[in-house]
Amino acid sequence: MTDHVTDHAEVSHNNTSANASRKRESFGSRLGFILVSAGCAIGIGNVWKFPYLCGKYGGAAFILIYLVFLLILGIPVMVCEFSIGRASGKSAARSFEVLEPKGTRWHWLKYISIFGCYLLMMYYTTVSGWMMDYCAKHVQGVFAGKTPDEISSHFSEMLGNLPEMIFWTLLVCIIGFVICYFGVQKGVERITKYMMIALLILMVILAVHSVFLKGAGEGIRFYLVPDFRSLSKLGWGNVIFAAMSQAFFTLSIGIGAMLIFGSYLGKERSLTGEAVTVTALDTFVALMAGFIIIPACFAYGVEPTSGPRLIFLTIPNLFAQMPGGRVWGALFFVFLSFAALSTVIAVFENIIAFDMDLFGWSRKKSVFISAVLVIILSLPCVFGYNIWAGFQPFGESSAVLDLEDFIVSSNLLPLGSLVFVWFCIRKNGWGWQNFLKEADAGTGMKFPAKLRYYFAYGLPALIIIIYLKGYYDMFSPLGTGRLVLWMCIACAFLAFLFYCMLYTPGKKRQPR
Repeated sequence: MTDHVTDHAEVSHNNTSANASRKRESFGSRLGFILVSAGCAIGIGNVWKFPYLCGKYGGAAFILIYLVFLLILGIPVMVCEFSIGRASGKSAARSFEVLEPKGTRWHWLKYISIFGCYLLMMYYTTVSGWMMDYCAKHVQGVFAGKTPDEISSHFSEMLGNLPEMIFWTLLVCIIGFVICYFGVQKGVERITKYMMIALLILMVILAVHSVFLKGAGEGIRFYLVPDFRSLSKLGWGNVIFAAMSQAFFTLSIGIGAMLIFGSYLGKERSLTGEAVTVTALDTFVALMAGFIIIPACFAYGVEPTSGPRLIFLTIPNLFAQMPGGRVWGALFFVFLSFAALSTVIAVFENIIAFDMDLFGWSRKKSVFISAVLVIILSLPCVFGYNIWAGFQPFGESSAVLDLEDFIVSSNLLPLGSLVFVWFCIRKNGWGWQNFLKEADAGTGMKFPAKLRYYFAYGLPALIIIIYLKGYYDMFSPLGTGRLVLWMCIACAFLAFLFYCMLYTPGKKRQPR
């Protein structure tokens, strides 16, 4: 493999001069950056998946494996995104053009980030609306005195109620884009700071209440005490892959969501320490979610589950049995709504920045056009549970949301992460030394320079394993023929990616 080094300064100058008329926005404080980035990473997956995985796969043993993969997988990719963003001063829509050597094709891959953010919001806005709907229902006392069957049926009724679904999705979009309209400091940073502080306070209150419930001790033991017998029974390979996947997907890496926040940063602090802090906050929320849910489930004899079933069936039944459950349920769904909205606001800001960088639009114009697009594109997910309920892309019980989530989670997140990592290591990309210089600029923790070969081979291998395993898990139940077909398609996507990443412009032949 032949690499070459090109003068990055010339490329950067050409792109920067074209956009010199608009001054780049920035964060007003380090705390604002940390909380906005953490808000992007912290989402409903921290609540409806991590506690269940932790309990199922051996408690504290799973947590230790999970922390190892955060260290060797999640944090390095996040540092890559922060570094590319800060060095380029652009969103993913223009960052490759600013930093790549002339004639390379890294910029072809920017659409992974652009499509990824739009696709994520096509269903995340709908799911966020569910949280707000249930928050309102708990405040109104709708679930008080209801039987488990009545509470469970409410979720199906909500999904089938088209006007209600559209209302909550529309409300989420309006809240998110109105906040982004006021800019990074006055809108995104200011509101997210207050929201995240409130979220953390609510978590602590809910967790303290849960662990002091009668019978909660058994749940705490289930959640935290290492169960190596369970690990052996389930298989170490399954446990390790579950921890690796959760560590990868929990941080919102791969679609440029963290890159944009790096572009709003100054050079005062090194980026490795910032990534560690953001990851620590995300992990704290995931662990605290377990302390809220698992002990309460054991205290009231409710089986802990995962996914939407946990949030919309198990939890409401739990609060219905609890003294003061109306209040505790409302607080829980306020916390969930904040977690969902913090991600929505962060990704909306990314989408707005794409349009501003790509088309040279003003923030006002970008907000308006992006809002209209996201609202329209969110409708298929809403329709998937009522008027389009017959469309089941992955078989019985699947919906439009499952297709959209598969494209984002099993394709764009791992493929985008692979692009960012190799862009930072290859000489026909940004290059290892340029990456290290940017990551280490400022005070704070420095990135380990000895990880170069791990970055070149080990980290990409882990990401590719996650990518291919996602296809295997999705299509293996559908039969060998379909599995082989879709694995070939997955490999074709990888081949195109490698073509773009390995492409090195040849020297032009001199005329005789």
